Amino acid sequence: MIIMSSNVQEQNVLRAYSFFFKALANETRLAIIEELRSGDLSVSELVDRLGLEQSRVSHNLRCLAYCGFVSSRRDGKRVIYSLNRDTVLPLLDIAERHVRVYASHLLTCEVLRR
Repeated sequence: MIIMSSNVQEQNVLRAYSFFFKALANETRLAIIEELRSGDLSVSELVDRLGLEQSRVSHNLRCLAYCGFVSSRRDGKRVIYSLNRDTVLPLLDIAERHVRVYASHLLTCEVLRR
């Protein structure tokens, strides 16, 4: 049995955190998440609301589902997607409060604009 050093474990945790925020940094995925805040939706409903190609929405939904941001269930021929309300919704509520206060700083930050 191989035991990882705590440094390797810490690096893995930091990398997972980085990927967590990377998932949210994509505007398509974030738009999907925002639409799902109002309720469960199918791929076709998301396509209509976002005005994006079905393949683009489906591709990003697969990522979001795999990473635990959304879940899916079958409803006949349709697949219905739901936001992870236990972990993602509270995070979005906190982010929304932060953005309301710091929006102008976020939008003008030279480091983030690179």
